[in-house]
Amino acid sequence: MQFWMTYLLSALAVLLIYQQWQLMRYRAQLKHREELFRIVAENAADMIALVDVKGHRLYNSPAYQKVLGYSPEELAKTSAFEQIHPDDRFRVLEAAREARRTGVGQKIEYRIRHKDGRWRILESAASTIRDGDGEVQKLVIVNRDITDRKHAEQQLERNLFHDVLTGLPNRRLFLDRLQHNFARAQRDPAYHYSLLLIDLDGFKNLNGTFGSPAGDRILRDAAGRLLSSLRGEDTVARPDAARPEAGSPESVLSRFGGDEFAILLEGTSDPSDAMRVAKRMQGALAVSPFEIDGSQVAASASIGIALSVSPAPRAEDVLQDADIALRRAKALGGARCEVFDETMHSRAEGRLRLEGALRRALDQQQFRLFYQPIIQLDTQAVVGLEALLRWQHPEHGLVSPDDFLEVAEDTGLMIAISDWILRDVCRQLRIWQLSSPALSQLQVTINSSPRQLAHSDFLTHLRSAIQEAAIAPASLQLEIPESTAVANLSAASEIFAHIKRLGLRLSLGDFGAGFCSLTWLRRWPLDEIKVDRSLIGTLATDRYSRDTVQLILELARSLNLRAVAEGVETDLQVDRLRKLGCHLAQGYLFSRPLDADRAGQFLLHHVAKAATK
Repeated sequence: MQFWMTYLLSALAVLLIYQQWQLMRYRAQLKHREELFRIVAENAADMIALVDVKGHRLYNSPAYQKVLGYSPEELAKTSAFEQIHPDDRFRVLEAAREARRTGVGQKIEYRIRHKDGRWRILESAASTIRDGDGEVQKLVIVNRDITDRKHAEQQLERNLFHDVLTGLPNRRLFLDRLQHNFARAQRDPAYHYSLLLIDLDGFKNLNGTFGSPAGDRILRDAAGRLLSSLRGEDTVARPDAARPEAGSPESVLSRFGGDEFAILLEGTSDPSDAMRVAKRMQGALAVSPFEIDGSQVAASASIGIALSVSPAPRAEDVLQDADIALRRAKALGGARCEVFDETMHSRAEGRLRLEGALRRALDQQQFRLFYQPIIQLDTQAVVGLEALLRWQHPEHGLVSPDDFLEVAEDTGLMIAISDWILRDVCRQLRIWQLSSPALSQLQVTINSSPRQLAHSDFLTHLRSAIQEAAIAPASLQLEIPESTAVANLSAASEIFAHIKRLGLRLSLGDFGAGFCSLTWLRRWPLDEIKVDRSLIGTLATDRYSRDTVQLILELARSLNLRAVAEGVETDLQVDRLRKLGCHLAQGYLFSRPLDADRAGQFLLHHVAKAATK
């Protein structure tokens, strides 16, 4: 028995010695591995990090300081995720979680901040270290700086879609954007775009005379001038952008090759929009000569324009239309713009001529104000005047606003015109009020344009004009068309409130032609509504018009508003209006619009007539 006990104790001692030896051997191997890991990590170009499962840094190789600039002490004070770009943190966190879950790390790319603030791009892969129970205890992360490689790839990508000489998008990128716009126009008939092809006149001769290096300088300078002439609302030229992502709405100015450039204009609803841009670009090229080896060479360009509204079964057909228009411009002598469709070309040219004439009319004070009296039907007394704009054209005589107001609004000229109207009316109103005590309370109505109402300085100009003329604000009334008011109900309420705070009267014009709700009509601080002339014109013959006018008059009475019938031309219309309870009217039956002198005479005549009664 003693023998077996001795044997058992000896065996147990041998086992313990063996286990101690194995433990010492394991620790030696682990120390060797850690030393090997340290040697490899500290001499590797890649950044190697050891982190725990919570993301705390346990070790960072010296490459971190070489690549990112952070010292070991600085890294020890921060989390492993702190320097990672905010947009990439979630993706990195998910990759770490996946590595802990599966034991297999995947390569990912993310941005990390250098100590100097720049962002570097890293390629990262993670490996797991498990404990004795098989649980993931640590992560070994190997990061490689691939910033230079990524930039090189981006440059190659950019060169694929951009012209090396000018930096502009090339033909390939332009055709991509053209196809995108063509497809969008196919889906949405309300969406329009224009394509402009630009060719430098006589460039081949210049290139042959002065040589290719000089020709390249001209092309670079021409590209710069084209870019500088474009405005934000025309197009977005992207010489520094990579290939756009699908669905990007941006437009493209491109060098097509040789001396030819192309522009894609989005959102062009009228041919004159494209023509205006084309004229501006021609002006930018011709504003001064190009310098070539001490010589000055004048430059001009021919431009062909195609519009998306033209029937074209393929995107390439739009480009072909522009090319045909360009060849026609060259054949007609160059230095001109041609639109593919003859009718649209004439319309665009006519609109541009009208725009130019309107600008000259404003500069040369060709606009005139006429005044139409507003009459009280029972007494025939004049209760006010409406100021009406006319254009005294040097060749065509007196031009109705119907022929030019739309263009004036579209070009923004109406803001300056409206400001002139406001000041001239206030000045003239003061003259009339001083001419007779009976006219001291005379009121004049001015029609307001949508652009004028939306302009940031409108209220300032309004207040200034009233103060300069020294008139009572209540003697001035602003008429806002119903269509303008209902186009933006909340904005209308705000501007109406500001106008009333200044003490002016408010009139809602063309009432009955639109769809103004009773709710808004009750909310607005109105003094007057004007019954639309279309209803008055058919008042005597159409039951619907008569019922509508009667409803409007009853509505005006219930809201305590003055009602004025516009466009009265016959005694029968007056008779019907009286029966319906309308007391105020204006129209050719009483007086045509009169210039200021004749309007003054009309007023004084009615004052004298009233005095004799």
